[in-house]
Amino acid sequence: MLVSLQAGSLIAPAYACGCGAMVVDQNSRMVVDQETSAVAWDGRTEQIVMQLSVRGNSRTAAWIMPVPHRATVELGDAALFSELKSLTASVTERRHHFWPGDEDWPFGEPRHPIVYDAGPKASAPVDVVGRERLGPFDVARLASTDPEALGKWLKENGFELPDRLTTALTPYVEQKWEYVAVRLAPEERWATLNGTLDPLRLRFASDRLVYPMRLSRLAATPQSLSLYVLADHRMEPRDAIGGRPPKVAYAGRVDPAKEPYEALAAVTGDQPVFVTAIDQYFPSPERIDGDHELRATAEDTPYRTVVYRDALLTWGGMPAWLLTLVGGAVLVVALPLFLVVRARRRRPVPPPPPVFTPPPLR
Repeated sequence: MLVSLQAGSLIAPAYACGCGAMVVDQNSRMVVDQETSAVAWDGRTEQIVMQLSVRGNSRTAAWIMPVPHRATVELGDAALFSELKSLTASVTERRHHFWPGDEDWPFGEPRHPIVYDAGPKASAPVDVVGRERLGPFDVARLASTDPEALGKWLKENGFELPDRLTTALTPYVEQKWEYVAVRLAPEERWATLNGTLDPLRLRFASDRLVYPMRLSRLAATPQSLSLYVLADHRMEPRDAIGGRPPKVAYAGRVDPAKEPYEALAAVTGDQPVFVTAIDQYFPSPERIDGDHELRATAEDTPYRTVVYRDALLTWGGMPAWLLTLVGGAVLVVALPLFLVVRARRRRPVPPPPPVFTPPPLR
């Protein structure tokens, strides 16, 4: 999934991601240029591999992601996103038009391409399932039945998340979800967070394919969402959850063992998978009213975005329309002359007049 974000503030500069919410240090600034995620589901287990590209002057940042069941977390493979980008890229087709348009000679410049057309209950208020260091990430896996206690634990352990976010977590607490809290901190104390970070790979049991989106309602600016969904069939969101209708950018079945796509095979288990890329726009994030739940479509219809590159039809390097006009003009002039000459050549020659011969004298 690819999510391009320019999100707003919670307390200090903060950014709501499609998979959770992020905040940075007070008096610091960080922009999430891009969040790229792939969501895989085999009917029993769901995986989310996500990668952030950030820039700014913050030395630390944190975000939290709700998950429906206990999750394992490890570093992912960045090559997965390169493979998916290549796999789902649009194709370019050239098509020709006969008559010149506004941008063709002699009226203007050549036209540009046009695009035509996805656990156990905690016995205490906060149960620390696990905490580990993964590259630049301090990852805590938590379970809690009390949103206030969850927020207090996060703040006491270096995850400075705002009160608004604690309140937004209440629906997940009521559903007995668990949480993955991630704190970004470069190993060098003087370093700031910049560039593309190592991807994280989350894995948890799930009998439905769900992508957490509810916390993105805390964003102050519009959100753009793109999902790479890897499943047995073509997938679609059940509803728009407060955004504009989702659009399919790519749909097709892929066999990673034959292509090959090694990073994709590591996620899908080297089995054929249907890849669905879905794009969606949220002009008013505060209207987001739930998480994306995805379901199989009625048919596994393939789809690929096609970019048409229009070009003026030419013959021998010359515009076909110009040659046609010149040829037509020549034909208009030459045809009458040809007919006249032909008519003269076919005109019959009259016989010579008879010669009068007088009768002989007797």
